Amino acid sequence: MKRKLTLKSIAKEMDVSISTVSKALRDSPEISEETREKIKAYAKLYNYKPNNIALSLKNRKTNTIGVIIPQIVHHFFTTVIRGIEAEARENNYNVIICLSNNDFDKEVLNMELLANGSTDGFILSVSKETMQKEDYHHLNEVIEQGMPVVMFDRVVEGIPCDRVLINDTQGAKKGVTHMIRSGCRKIGIITSEDYVSVGRLRTEGYLDAHDDFGIEVDENRILKLDNIDDLDESAKKRIKTFIENNDLDGLFTVNELFAVYAARVIAKAGKTVPDDISIVCFTDGELSEHMMPSITAVSQHGEEMGRKAASILINKLERPEDETEEYGTSYIETSLIERESTRKLNR
Repeated sequence: MKRKLTLKSIAKEMDVSISTVSKALRDSPEISEETREKIKAYAKLYNYKPNNIALSLKNRKTNTIGVIIPQIVHHFFTTVIRGIEAEARENNYNVIICLSNNDFDKEVLNMELLANGSTDGFILSVSKETMQKEDYHHLNEVIEQGMPVVMFDRVVEGIPCDRVLINDTQGAKKGVTHMIRSGCRKIGIITSEDYVSVGRLRTEGYLDAHDDFGIEVDENRILKLDNIDDLDESAKKRIKTFIENNDLDGLFTVNELFAVYAARVIAKAGKTVPDDISIVCFTDGELSEHMMPSITAVSQHGEEMGRKAASILINKLERPEDETEEYGTSYIETSLIERESTRKLNR
């Protein structure tokens, strides 16, 4: 009885990569004629049938993009989705959106679901737990099957794909520099643990701004929380203790949720923003805009980021099959939106 083959088992038998098998079965000129013929003969002998992913890619294109994001509650991700959908619609593509809820297993399941013939490629921001585990097998598997992937915001190195980012370090540096120029010298930061890439990079910007002005950083003014997306009771307690135990005149936070809660803690302590403590946050969302006082924010331009990610992916899906595969990183510029939570500069 002939056994059922997969790309992986053919690759193992022929001692080549899965990508080589996939390309050989599609008669890609990237693979030598001799290797193509050997792989095709072996596949024919054992009656190989392409799986759903391969069928989706080459035989029945869906014109659908799969999007996986960690959370939907944050203004930033909603604006990215808006940009993705706008760009997709203009190019006659549909969008399917899934949430990982920062869970590794959920991210893997979402990717398996969308890679079964429902979509042609992926746009994703990697979950917190995936970064923590440093397990990216699901990303590599879909890429090896020929499905293009574009990462945005939270990305990992070493994966053969395109990336769309802001310069998190420069964005944070803009915000902290603004407070320093307005007179702040005892600036704290509420950030994430270093395994979350955006938290690590924004902390670097905080440190760089201090270095530029020759201000020594007090490590006690750096609070690293485990979760950058949620404000649970543990995080609230740590933020409250952090603010109460530090003599701050400025505070930088890696998202607007932390900034809003910090402002409440400051008010309950009998201090005012910005007279006693200035606040700058990352993400120019509705919370920071409508807070009293409104909060100065670093805008990530999420809609522009979403459009760029979708444009890159669609170009990959529409490119000629024999075109050489190349990957790159695109950067979206940040801007500082000055509001009531920081003192005015002397222009």
